[in-house]
Amino acid sequence: GLLSRIPSVLFVVAVPLFLITANVTWVFNSPGVYEGGFERYSVSSITGITEADLRQVGSDLRTYFNSRSEPLDVRTRVFGVERDLFNSRETIHMRDVKRLVWGVYLTASIAAFYLLSFAVIGLVRQRGQYTGVLARQLLWGGVVTIALIIGVGVFALVGFDTLFTKFHQLIFANDFWQLDSRTDFLVMLFPNDFWFDATMWVATRSMVSAMLVCILSVTYL
Repeated sequence: GLLSRIPSVLFVVAVPLFLITANVTWVFNSPGVYEGGFERYSVSSITGITEADLRQVGSDLRTYFNSRSEPLDVRTRVFGVERDLFNSRETIHMRDVKRLVWGVYLTASIAAFYLLSFAVIGLVRQRGQYTGVLARQLLWGGVVTIALIIGVGVFALVGFDTLFTKFHQLIFANDFWQLDSRTDFLVMLFPNDFWFDATMWVATRSMVSAMLVCILSVTYL
């Protein structure tokens, strides 16, 4: 019946959830993503923060995302003068961003746990007969992931700024994300183009992962 299919449907849904959130987790924690963006968008010359200090700022932000400490407190040298980098609006917004990042971590963990548990229970119950079923479900999960990424990817390529704004309006209950690129360091460090690149990174890595899942499943079947 319909109820007996729910675990299988959830398994298929868990595949894109895991692949995408795992790659978002990677982006938030990858020094290369931060430093590549700082270099690509000349953040050092715009902000007056040396490249060495920018590396430290990136490290401080990653530490903040993965800690329980509040509020965000980053001090650095701007044109040689030491100061607090972020104002109160930016600090409040970063607290909201941290909650979002932890939500991503939680989603990735739950999806991974479900995928693993489902596979193990199926293999224990049905042994060798189950591997074909598992391969088909993984194939479906891979296909759904690819379809999702193509859909969002096309929209992002056509109107990323609109997508970015809508995302913020939907996710954040306040307007602290509306910052000024002339005065607020958060926007100077991470301009919209940085987030476009990060989104494309997540999309590309998730797409490659999904294609691998599909290829392995088809090869087995």
